[in-house]
Amino acid sequence: MAGDLHTHTTFSDGSTPAAKLPFLAQCAGLSHLSISDHDSIQSVRYAYAHPVQNGVHLIPATELTAYDYERAHRVHLLCYWPDDCAALEDFSNMMAQRRKEAMLQSCRELEEIYPQFSTQEALDFAKDSGTLYKAHIMRVLWQYGLSDGMYNDVYRSLFGLRPVRGKVLHTPRYEPVDTVLDLIHACRGVVILAHPSVYHSMELARELIAQGRLDGVEIEHPRNTAEDKAELTQLAAKYNLIVTGGTDYHGMNANTPRPVGTCTTANEQILRIEALARKRKTR
Repeated sequence: MAGDLHTHTTFSDGSTPAAKLPFLAQCAGLSHLSISDHDSIQSVRYAYAHPVQNGVHLIPATELTAYDYERAHRVHLLCYWPDDCAALEDFSNMMAQRRKEAMLQSCRELEEIYPQFSTQEALDFAKDSGTLYKAHIMRVLWQYGLSDGMYNDVYRSLFGLRPVRGKVLHTPRYEPVDTVLDLIHACRGVVILAHPSVYHSMELARELIAQGRLDGVEIEHPRNTAEDKAELTQLAAKYNLIVTGGTDYHGMNANTPRPVGTCTTANEQILRIEALARKRKTR
């Protein structure tokens, strides 16, 4: 048996409600599923409230955003089985507020560019998340023919970072990697570095692994390069790290269709995550 340990729902920037994902996992023949919404305590609470749904075991999770200020790029850290605690709730609320402020500024500027664009329509798409994401804004532009898709040329012109900064890009302030790792430690969660290829995090991965600050690495991910996957496999073997896989499912809020179960985590690795989580919660 296997599990998809990296998925997103309307709790963050996905298009599918959380209640639907266990059915999708069942259809894919999975035994386990993690709904790992960005900086969200809602996905954690959903799994604790629904430990088994449609015959699928839900692993509480969230994907926390950090920033590597030394190398100037974002970092995503998957956190499994965290406590539903005040520290995690405070972090989630803080990031929700920072995101919303940044995206509302983008919306104000977009209303000046496109008379068809409505901030309220973007907020309607975002109603389950408690904040606002670029995906919600792009859905409004796309449905009125103002964009060529979710994350194509129009997206890059509006929100791109390089080579030219997008004309309505406003970015929330992210906490340093050390701060987010300390949070996961305080929540007694299991920490996995997500998709190192996506944000060019291999140098950071080597550093954190050597310091013993990661429990594992996400290797089977659609956007990890073959070269990085090979090195991560070697590092995981050398340091006895947990190895995970996940689709990074976002439903229709993606350019490339990736059904739940496209990338998976082996059963023995799921058992390692669960065993480590139990050990930390009994200390």
